[in-house]
Amino acid sequence: MTASAASESVPTPADLARGVETGETAPRLRSAWVVAGDRIPFAKSGGAYAQASVQDMFTAVLDGLVARTGLAGQRLGAVAGGAVLKQPKAFNMVRESVLGSALDPRTPGIDVQMACATGMETTSLIANKIRCGQIDVGIAGGADSASDAPIVVGEGLRRVLLELNYAKTTGAKLKALSKLRPGDLAPVAPGVAEPRTGLSMGESQAITGKKWGVTRQAQDELAAASHQNLAAAWDRGFFDDLVTPFRGVRRDTTLRPDTTAEKLAGLSPVFGKSLGEATMTAGNSTPMTDGASAVLLASEDWAREHKMPRLAEIVDVESAAVDFVDGDEGLLMAPAYAMPRLLARQGLRLQDIDLVEIHEAFASTVVATLTAWGDEQFCRERLGLDEPVGPVDRSRLNVNGSSLATGHPFAATGTRIVASLAKELKARAVELGRPTTGVISVCAAGGQGVVALLRAQPQD
Repeated sequence: MTASAASESVPTPADLARGVETGETAPRLRSAWVVAGDRIPFAKSGGAYAQASVQDMFTAVLDGLVARTGLAGQRLGAVAGGAVLKQPKAFNMVRESVLGSALDPRTPGIDVQMACATGMETTSLIANKIRCGQIDVGIAGGADSASDAPIVVGEGLRRVLLELNYAKTTGAKLKALSKLRPGDLAPVAPGVAEPRTGLSMGESQAITGKKWGVTRQAQDELAAASHQNLAAAWDRGFFDDLVTPFRGVRRDTTLRPDTTAEKLAGLSPVFGKSLGEATMTAGNSTPMTDGASAVLLASEDWAREHKMPRLAEIVDVESAAVDFVDGDEGLLMAPAYAMPRLLARQGLRLQDIDLVEIHEAFASTVVATLTAWGDEQFCRERLGLDEPVGPVDRSRLNVNGSSLATGHPFAATGTRIVASLAKELKARAVELGRPTTGVISVCAAGGQGVVALLRAQPQD
């Protein structure tokens, strides 16, 4: 079935224009639902997926999702995805992945990049297309490989190679080569430092953590809980219909089921050493990771027609950015601003939410965000609120583990969280016999962040 036709209840651009002219209220937008999700196990960089490209991984996830949902040969409205670290040969990655998958090759592919929030932005893009009636069904996702990151040549070598490429004669080619110096041959190692500050995410977060008084114990306890929750979820089969094995890997390789706060306390700090008492270690920071994930989103009518479960509705999404360069806000604190705006728009408080998912870029990031939401001065002066946003009941936080245990392939994290949260919300809605809600908070490079609200119903 084609996914391009909108239902009759969805307004056309002409309908909307007439509404503006006449003052009539525009028809309500459709709802967009998570109906399925898939990912490959996330693997520590330099390990099992060292020879796999982002396209290889994203294609595998698409095929896994297609196999789970019986969509082989079907034309979808769109597939949106992206990668933060990718080689030039991965140009048009999503479209190429679609062409290499079991989907109908007439399915469009869209590349998106918003650093660590890429998966959230692709989810928002596809959900909004569905809500507006442009498509009935689509896939959102992302992939990243720290193992297959591009190696950048120095500026001297780059200029020589460009000149050599355009040289027409032997003399011109020799002249170009004569400009090459031994130092020009050294490659530029890939990195994740912010161009504006020169600081890595870890060093930036160390500054934020110190500002908010984030303790080593709080970070280690959160990291240990992430591993324990993820291990429990794997053991009870939670991921059986959310993960497709890839290249012999069946579980996330960064998971440490026996991790405890006491064991983590023995690790040496790796970030913030120049700030005095450093608290951020390899154990309470996410490892460099390879992986891919995706979610299938659809309208209510499409889900019913294809007898697929409506796990959770994508109710709302909010993006934010902070001035971490000339201002005094932390690099990864944008979600602290985005969440209250989203909740206010929906007439909700954080305490009304059943489950809270905060991406664990670093344990310090989560603790700093929670501390900020509970700080009366921050909420009054920075957020313009009369009272604090928080607190968050820790029993509702990252209940199936998160990035510290799972790993963090940058662009794949958002849709990993969307799929897991949607499934958990649906199970709880059925068990409780009432709608359940969950929020997602994902920080990103460049001082950005994306948050989202999902809602599940007890009935299909």
